[in-house]
Amino acid sequence: MIITSAQKTKQSTAKLSPATSPAKKILPGAYQVSEYLPLLKGKRVAIFANNTATINNTHLVDTLKKLGITISKIFGPEHGFRGDANAGAHVDNYTDAKTGIPVISLYGSKRKPSEEDLANVDVLLFDIQDVGVRFYTYISSLQDFIESAMEFDKPLIILDRPNPNGFYVDGPVLDTAFKSFIGMQPVPVVYGMTIGEYANFLVGEGLFDKNIMASWMMRIVNNASDTAKRKGNGLNITVIKCRNYTHKSKYILPIKPSPNLPDAGSIYWYPSTCFFEGTALNEGRGTDKPFQIFGHPSLPKNLYAFTPVANAGSNSPKLKDQLCYGWNLSGTNEQILQQIDNKIQLKYLLNAYKLFPDKANFFLKASKANPKPADFFFNKLAGNAELMQQIIDGKSEKEIRASWQPKLEAFKKKRKKYLMYPDFEAT
Repeated sequence: MIITSAQKTKQSTAKLSPATSPAKKILPGAYQVSEYLPLLKGKRVAIFANNTATINNTHLVDTLKKLGITISKIFGPEHGFRGDANAGAHVDNYTDAKTGIPVISLYGSKRKPSEEDLANVDVLLFDIQDVGVRFYTYISSLQDFIESAMEFDKPLIILDRPNPNGFYVDGPVLDTAFKSFIGMQPVPVVYGMTIGEYANFLVGEGLFDKNIMASWMMRIVNNASDTAKRKGNGLNITVIKCRNYTHKSKYILPIKPSPNLPDAGSIYWYPSTCFFEGTALNEGRGTDKPFQIFGHPSLPKNLYAFTPVANAGSNSPKLKDQLCYGWNLSGTNEQILQQIDNKIQLKYLLNAYKLFPDKANFFLKASKANPKPADFFFNKLAGNAELMQQIIDGKSEKEIRASWQPKLEAFKKKRKKYLMYPDFEAT
């Protein structure tokens, strides 16, 4: 069972600036220090975090250390603890230069903490800013972290953060035959839940490794007759809620969550244009507007022109130093929200395929000699093989969207059971 913290009226131990008044501003769970500090005092804490785990401009690790909390180790996700590694780049273990705390990468040789990693740990803490898109890997990291908490009987505290794409639900629901780290569960591309709500969903639907689930259930049965002496039930999760957030909120992240999502425009377009990662087109990496700019040298020369170059967010972008033609969807946040219209926009993907002269090479080839549909990166992003085939067959956006609806409506009904904040639509 997940324990969700009750909202408290007293001000958090963290000192808030006037600009972050609790009465007006959305405050992530990390700001509610008074709610979780008692759960950490006197404990050895392992924190799974990156550069987004902040209270105002101070990293959560620094705040907790000043409050006398013992942090035994830090776990880092994709892009690393400091958030500066390239997408998909192997990240090794190291010692954080600023704090002297060992950092164990969960996006290198392994994806979840081992028993050895947790031997000197009393409680786990998770604080990472998600963007509410299935193929953004932090929800996969969350699942793996919860599974380690279950397997090794460690209490877990999740500091919830607002979802900047939490104001709608859309996209194809993943077929589990296409399960990968960029899509582990049968949810749509835009799933409309915060990281805490997603944890509720995982637990409520029992969407964990079958062996870990079986072991956890056995531990509950064995301990049920002696609750006074039992060590734990294998699942002890507390979610510290955000304040002043609803699923109608348009939350602007104060810190970029990863190198190629530098601003709200990229975050808003990401669910629609990340599909280009599975195609021959450059998806805007190597520009100052990733996921807002995309194109290819062979597209018509009357389209928007740009040249991807190596930069801090991408050392070797697709089509590096080649003049590309395509689209620039950047604008004000209000203009972009109006264009998106609370749904994934497929028209650019369909139009790009229509205009691409070498259609046999529009979708990136799988690396295997005799690939299965699930081996194609585009299909991993889509969560099925249908979308690729629909594009090849010339299906309209209306026809494609209609094919999503049965599974999408079923998911929406499940989702509502696990929401902790008012929804964007009436119940």
